[in-house]
Parts: sequence; structure tokens; C-alpha cells
Amino acid sequence: MADEAVAERPAEPAAPKAKDDRSPEAPPRGGAREDDKAKDAPDGADAPGSADAPGSSDSADDEAAEREKERERAADRFKDRTRDPLAEEQGEEEPTDAAAATRARRSGQKLLASGRDLIGFDRSDVGQLHIGDINIGLDARRSGLTMRDGPVPEEELLRIRRTHIEPEGYVRLRRALEARRLLVLGGAPGTGRVSTALALLEEVTRDGEGGQHSERVRRADPERGVRGLAAQVGGGEGGHLRGTGYLLEPALDRPGTLPPDGMDLDQLASALAEQGSYAVVVVSVGSAANPLLAGRYGAICPPAPTRELVAVRLRQRLEEEHGDPVRDGGGGGAQDGGGDRDRAGAGSLDRLLERAAELREDPEVIEAVGLDDLRPAEAELFASLLAGHLLGSVGREELLSGCRGLAAVQAYEWFAGVDRALAAPPPGDGRAPVRSGTAALFHPVAFRIALAVLGGASHSAVSAAAHLLTWELSVQSDPDSTPARPLFCDDPESDLALSRARPDNGVVDVAGAEVTGRLIFYRGTALPAAVLAELWDRHFPVRAPVVRWLRLLADDPRPQVSMRAAVAAGELSVRDFEHGYAELIRPLAEAPTPRRRVFAATALDQAAGHASHRRAVRKVVDNWSRHGTPALRWTAAMALGYGRSADSMDDTLDALAGIGVRDDGEQLAVASLNVVRLLTLPESATVLRRLADWTGHRGEEYQDLALVSIVRLALTDVDEVLDDEPGTPLGDRGDWPLLLALAATRPELTGKLADLFWTALNTARSRDVALDALETLLRSASRKDGRAWTREGLAALLPALIAEEQDRRRLDWLLRRMMRDQDHPLAEERALALWRLAGPAPRRRSEEEESHG
Repeated sequence: MADEAVAERPAEPAAPKAKDDRSPEAPPRGGAREDDKAKDAPDGADAPGSADAPGSSDSADDEAAEREKERERAADRFKDRTRDPLAEEQGEEEPTDAAAATRARRSGQKLLASGRDLIGFDRSDVGQLHIGDINIGLDARRSGLTMRDGPVPEEELLRIRRTHIEPEGYVRLRRALEARRLLVLGGAPGTGRVSTALALLEEVTRDGEGGQHSERVRRADPERGVRGLAAQVGGGEGGHLRGTGYLLEPALDRPGTLPPDGMDLDQLASALAEQGSYAVVVVSVGSAANPLLAGRYGAICPPAPTRELVAVRLRQRLEEEHGDPVRDGGGGGAQDGGGDRDRAGAGSLDRLLERAAELREDPEVIEAVGLDDLRPAEAELFASLLAGHLLGSVGREELLSGCRGLAAVQAYEWFAGVDRALAAPPPGDGRAPVRSGTAALFHPVAFRIALAVLGGASHSAVSAAAHLLTWELSVQSDPDSTPARPLFCDDPESDLALSRARPDNGVVDVAGAEVTGRLIFYRGTALPAAVLAELWDRHFPVRAPVVRWLRLLADDPRPQVSMRAAVAAGELSVRDFEHGYAELIRPLAEAPTPRRRVFAATALDQAAGHASHRRAVRKVVDNWSRHGTPALRWTAAMALGYGRSADSMDDTLDALAGIGVRDDGEQLAVASLNVVRLLTLPESATVLRRLADWTGHRGEEYQDLALVSIVRLALTDVDEVLDDEPGTPLGDRGDWPLLLALAATRPELTGKLADLFWTALNTARSRDVALDALETLLRSASRKDGRAWTREGLAALLPALIAEEQDRRRLDWLLRRMMRDQDHPLAEERALALWRLAGPAPRRRSEEEESHG
């Protein structure tokens, strides 16, 4: 025959024959050659033209043997190209967990895609926030030692008495303070613990011995600590009257500061009892304060009920601006005009409150706030914003901008001046600064950063990553010292409280299996992006240790860690692409390990998701794919597979083809993998069209790229390459082979899919691998327990694939081989069911019979 086998001459395959010309001896789809048909005789029949004629020479036999050896070598080369390009480090038989990596990337993107533009929030002076005519001091720059010994003004006590909303368990706290005279109150900063402490002291001292004097509640100097306060109370220093209430916030987080022990607290309680006084010691939860909170004087401060707090503050703001009809009452009953105005004002106020309740539930407002629960200061600001908008002084955009600023302010407060205490001398005689506590100081900060990067991962993974970052931050801060961190002082509950985090039971991917695990998230969708923005935009010295840490995470074998870190690296690169490209993306793109190159490709794609950086990313990927080193071309192929790193689908496929066919197909495996990934996108018809074009290309590398992609399409599960959440037609078939899932959900593509797979089955070098792939597809029809699995996809694909007598003979041979398999024999009834699936519809059968006479 004129045509030669593809493996011997990379010529253009014959065009499909017309329907009237079909016959078992002349395959109609154009992929097979005469030599292919000679090999494809599973029933043992001789194909037309087989060379057993008498008188054939020894040279002809040698030539045939050499051709057979060449076909075998071509088949071996082809099989090698179908390997998993991501498994080069792991060995040929150990697959990568691509499905877990895809899910982790999707989860990371979901947490960081809050739709907010943090760059647009004016934080040039976060110490004061000015929105509309609302001016609120945030005082985030304080060092923690700004409180000094002095009385609490009576006006502040009056305000607390009127506005404080008692948290759950408040009565229990008050009784404990009355009984023991001393209360150690623990809680995270910003949760209302100081307000609760002042409210307790105001209440217990109001009717006590010092209830009549104006300085009955005092703040104690934090530098003197518990011992200093005990000496002050017991010795009568400062002329304090009996019945005084003391508020103390000791600086336990300062390096060189030792927490008080039980004897210190007993001494203070004794001195307070002698003087008829009370004291509340407010501490932050954590390893330093936990022994205090576990003792007889300790108690956890319940968080303030912020929903009620917002409602109360909102009503107060509206009453202040609109007028309080109740406040103006009292003897106005005799004045009919005044009563009418009061009723009118009350009605108007009620309408404002109704509008305020609706505004609080506005989805756009909820999304802009991005916090699951508000802390007291945030509730104050939120109430002021809502009241200002309702009264007309704050516009809609200002309202949303102010709501977005809540998370940004929280992130600012978390990081502002964290290590300032390292530069200050310890309390006492002015000695040199103590830096031995750097690890303990940096751990809460590191945990917040790790949670922003790895939110949604297991608690253990986030905690381990936080410890790695703690080390990097400590070394950067004090390179001459080896950081020391206690091994048994961690408190997971304190980590959650200090970072506004919440645990949740969920699924963790382990070695390809899903197991139940304890996951961890921020209490609010706005916090991860706010933390990363604050970190990268305002704290430049922190970038170096964070970059080193992200590189360590890139090597983590767990996809839940490395892929989430890659997404975060892409977001950081968007905020400063020059730095991110130079320090993270380019070095990892040239790394020798596939894991690091996948990290770089994922970070690039994350940056390409931002319209502001899409053009730059596409330029980078185009340069790498054309002129880069082999490692850079490999990384470019992985970035192209996401579908956002080129101007169009055709441009993406051109770039992948250029990478795949270069250097004798050295990177054909990774190029074909990313062609398959593109088939999950809406433009899958374009991908199939280009695959068909490549099968007819004169270059053998182009043909191989198409054939390898077709075989890989049959061997790749949907959840290994799909970015969609479950709930879509493909997403609901996550464990299906992608070929069958497309056939079941995209009927308009079934014919093209069948033609391409038929070509792989009828080309000599791809036949063996394609047959194995077909066997895998057939075995997936039903699960081990007999429930249907991919039967719907096989019912769509097989009639289009098994269209000729030769195809039916091959299917019959394959099913019989599966039935005779000693390790996994196929049951006869299942084989018959599969055979019936391949049968053409009655109408089609009659047309074929008519065409063949």
C-alpha cells in the first residue's frame, strides 16, 4: 500500500473515507496503516497483504524483523512519553496526588479571592481613621506600656455603666471578684476584656468603702507588676483610700519579664482584703499567662456580644443625631405639641432602625466587612458607619470602604511594633536589651501569617509552618543568636484566640485518600488578604525571612501546604511583581525539582488572575516558552495549562506545541498533560480540533503530542485537572476518566473524542498503551459493589468508537482477555453488558447495512 506506518514515516495520515467506502479491510478514520492492521489482529487472523508468500527471500525476512523491532522501539518511546511528568522524583510506579493539589489550589484561591481592593484603602495614617465626618482613633502604635498609674475619670466610669453590655458569664466573674478580691482575667486583645474589667471594678466599688470618692477605680503601672501593686496596696503608698479598685495590665510579653507566681497573687489578695479593695489583672491568653489563668484567681473573659453591641451603639448614634424622644419626655404630657413631636420623632427613629437592620443584612455590606464577628471597637466603628449612612453624612462607597477597612485595621494592629520590645531594656536598671525571647515574641505573628497562607489546611500543618516561620523571623531579627523555643509550651486554644481563628472538622488528602482532620480558618474571609497586604506593603524587612519560608513550603510534599503557599506567593507577587518575580517565581521556575516548578507556575497563574498583571505574566510565559531553558519551558507549560497565560486558546496550544515538539520531544510529556488540562475549559472544542490537526501533521513529534494527549485524556481523572467546585456537570464526576466525563456531559464532542481515540487505537506505536487505556475505561463501568459508575459515559462513547467490524473484533478480543485475567477477571455478565453498550443504535445499524448492501 502507498501509506506507511506512522512509526516508520511521519507522513500525513490518509483522510477519512466516505461512508460508502467503509469496509473491515479499509479503516475509514485515517489513523491506521497497512502495517498497523497486520499487527492489530487480536483474533489471530492474517491481515491482507501479510508476507508469507512462497519464495520470499531472507533479506525480506530480515527487513520485516527490523521493521518489527523498530515498531517495538517506537512503542516503548511512546509509552515513556505517557509517564506522569510530575512524578520524576518519586519513581515510575508511584503516582502524584494531582487531585489533592487541585483541591488545595482551589481552596487557597477561594480564601484569598474576597473581591476587596486593599490597596485602595487609605492607610497612610492608620492611627486615625477618617470616613465622612467620622473620626475614630485606633491607637495601634502603642508599645503596650502607655498605661500609667492614675485614676479612671468618673466620666469614663459613667459611660461604662450606661453602655457596657454584659457578656455571658459576667455575674460569675463579679461573684468571684467579690469573694476573692482578686481576679486574673484572660482574653485576646480587642475582645472587650478591659471594658469588662472596668465594669466589674465600677460595680463592686460603687457600694463599698470607697464608693463616695472620685478616684475609687485606678489603673496601676504595668511596669511595677503584681509585686509592685501588692507593695503599693499593703503599704498604703500614694495615699489611696480604702475600697479602691485597681486595674493592672502587666507586660508579660516583654523579653526578660517573668510572670507572677501563685505566692505573688496570694500576697496581693491579702493586701487587698486588708484594705477592703479589689483588683483585676488583665492578661493575654498564651503560654506566659496560662499558669495564672489555671490558678484559683484565673478566669477567661467571655467575648462581648457584638451583635447586641452593634444594635445598642447604632441606636445611641441615631438618638444622638436624631433626638431621643424618651429622653425629652418626663413632664411633657401636658404639652400636646411636644407630645406630638415626640411621637413623630419616635416614629421616624423606628423607621431609621428598621432601615439600619436591613442595611446590616445587605450582602454587599456583609461581604465588605468580611469578619464573622466584630470586636467592641469594630462594632463601634461599624455602628457609626451605618448611622452616618442612614443620616446622609456617609455615602455608599464611603460606607463600603470603611467596612473593608475593619480587617485592614486589625491586620495593622497585629503587626505594628511587634518587636519594639526587643529594642527596649527590661524593667529595672537600664541594662542592655534582652533578646532571648524572640521566638516567643514572634510566634503569634508567625501563626497569623501561616494561617493567612495556609488557611483551610490542617491545624497541625499550619502550626508546623508557623514554627518554621518563627525560626526565620528570629534569625532575621537576631542573626548572632540561635533561637530557643520551648517544646511543651504551645497552647492551640491561645493560638486560635490571638489570631481570630476557628477550628472545623473537614477532609484532608493523605496519599490519595481522604481522611477526617481538624482544619483551621480565619474567622472572616477578609483577614487572609488583609494580613498578606499589611505584611508585604508596610514591613519590608520581613520580606526576606518570609521568602525563605515560602521556599521551604514549596518543597513540602503535602499538596495542602505547597499549593496553598503557591497561591499566596502569587498574591504577594501582585502587590510587588518586581520583587515577587525576582525572589520567588524565577528562582523556583528554574529549580531542578518538578514540585518547585509547579509552585512557580501556580504563582504565575495566580498573578495572571489579576487584570493589572495579566499582560506581564503572558509576556513572561511567552518568553520562557520560546527562549527559556528546559526548566523554564517546563514551568511555562504548567502555567499555560491553567488557561490564563496566553491571549487565546489557539495561542496557548501553539505555545504548548512549541514546547512539546522541541528537542525531539524532550518535554512532550508535560506539554501533553497541560493540553489535557485545557479540555476542562469551555473552549474544549478548540482543543479537540487542534489535536485532530496534529494527528495529520507531517512532523512525528506533532503526531506524538496528539496521540499522547489522547491516551492521557483516557487515563486522567476529572478531579486531577478540574478547577470547578462540585455541583457542575464535570465536578460531580470527579472520579471519572476525563474522556468519559466529556462524552457524558458534552454530547456534541463525543464524535471528535471517539475519532481521536480510534486513531490512537489504530496507530502502531500507540496501540498497546491505548488498548490498556480502553481496558481501564471498560473496567470503570461499575464499581466493585455493582453500583453504576461511568456506564453513562461508556454508553455515549462506545457506539461512536466501535463503528466497524474490525473495531468489534478488537473489543471482543479485549473483553475475552479481561475475562481470562488471572488477577482481576471480568465477570461474564459484565462483559456482556459492555458488549451491548458498544452495539450501535437500531437506526444506525440499518443505515450501515444499507450502505454495505
